[in-house]
Amino acid sequence: MTGTLSGRTALITGGGTGIGRGIALELARAGARIIVTYRTHTPDAKFAAQVQQLSGAGLTGLAIDATSETEVRDAMGTVKQNYGSVDILVNNVGGLIKRSAIADMDYTLWREVMAVNLDSMFLFTHYTLPIMTGDHGRIINIASLAGRNGGHAGATAYAASKAAIFGFTRGLAKEVAASGITVNALAPGFIEDTPFHDTFTTPESKAATIQGIPLGRAGTPEDVAGAALWLAGDESRFVSGTVVDINGAQYFG
Repeated sequence: MTGTLSGRTALITGGGTGIGRGIALELARAGARIIVTYRTHTPDAKFAAQVQQLSGAGLTGLAIDATSETEVRDAMGTVKQNYGSVDILVNNVGGLIKRSAIADMDYTLWREVMAVNLDSMFLFTHYTLPIMTGDHGRIINIASLAGRNGGHAGATAYAASKAAIFGFTRGLAKEVAASGITVNALAPGFIEDTPFHDTFTTPESKAATIQGIPLGRAGTPEDVAGAALWLAGDESRFVSGTVVDINGAQYFG
């Protein structure tokens, strides 16, 4: 299989569904070998077959608790043994966990939100960097419009964790620049066909949000995947430390 990412290995965390799945398919279409991690959304046979057809290589799925240092460390040891190196890391794992006002939120829930959105990103980045190739090394962190505007009711902790991704992205971009690795973030707005909105957003809220999007529709995982593909390739090799907003002109950062 040939393509702009032919011969490169991409690791997408939380890649079994939604935005992660969309990115995995887009990178596979460009010829990359695909590894996805998952916990609750196991990659199905259709997804595996699509990756095989698009990239010419089988899908590797790793069942991991992305907030466990032991599990992430061991999984990356397996990746190193089987693949040697990783060219592209997409830190996509994340979640709201539960809507709660800060006044009502207990510390356990706060820590769960921070762990799934920030700890997971740190752990995968920390254990991937030693086996990441230089000239083609790409790290793409999935943030959110919530990090820009604070999100909807009950999402303050989630918004805070997503805003922190902006700082992590910019600081890391400086740290690894000498190695030729680029680090960027994507901040999707309202993206349908994802577990997030299926779980936490009512039909009425969805309709009201879409009505406020100037382009007149919700986004899709494919809309995010197109931007991820560009950041993963050689065309963006001088782009690092930036945040790309994907929200249909709903918000300008």
